[in-house]
Amino acid sequence: MDKTIISEGRTTNEAIENGLKQLKVSKEKVEIKVLESEEKRSFFSILAPRVVKVEMKIKEEKNEKKEIKTKKIVELSTEEQEKAEENVKKFMEEIIKELPEDTTYHIHKNETGLNIEILNKNLGFLIGYRGETLYAFQNILSAIAGKGIDKKVRVILDIEGYKEKREKTLEELAQKVAKTVIKTRKSFKLEPMQAYERKIIHSALQKNDKVETESIGEEPNRRIVISLKKTK
Repeated sequence: MDKTIISEGRTTNEAIENGLKQLKVSKEKVEIKVLESEEKRSFFSILAPRVVKVEMKIKEEKNEKKEIKTKKIVELSTEEQEKAEENVKKFMEEIIKELPEDTTYHIHKNETGLNIEILNKNLGFLIGYRGETLYAFQNILSAIAGKGIDKKVRVILDIEGYKEKREKTLEELAQKVAKTVIKTRKSFKLEPMQAYERKIIHSALQKNDKVETESIGEEPNRRIVISLKKTK
């Protein structure tokens, strides 16, 4: 439900603060439009009380969990799966020559695309900080897999079991932060994460009856806030 108010103050900041208190939300959750600025004052109004007006509207929230559930899955035919596998194999046979010795890879076909696993303990540089390089490489492989195919080919890449380890770390982080939120009764904002990683946090705390999760911000700085559930 849209909620718009007009807030007043002696300065723009004061008007905004008054509006936030009235709406009971944080600044990043509202759209702000200055209606009357403290700069627009004539000579004859200089003795009049200074009033700044701002229009404040609560932003429409994105429900990330619903977006993920309703995303349409494209199914590939057997021929399309084989074509995607052939595209990736041709690329991997070339790229494997540039990787450390004894690096191997496996490709598993399915109706939505390919699962690719690259194995070698010396591939940290291909994973990158918090998996950033891995996800970039995954996008490249997805584009290569889809060459000559009209449908989108979904590629899931893992390197030396990184994603499984990262998933466990994130689940433990979610539980630890939830306990802190319950104890301090203060919301906790996590650092920006990939959509895949945010989904892990949401799922880990979905059944927790004391805390709730919410994604805020825009990519690539979208992050999760964990807070106490509001009592009705």
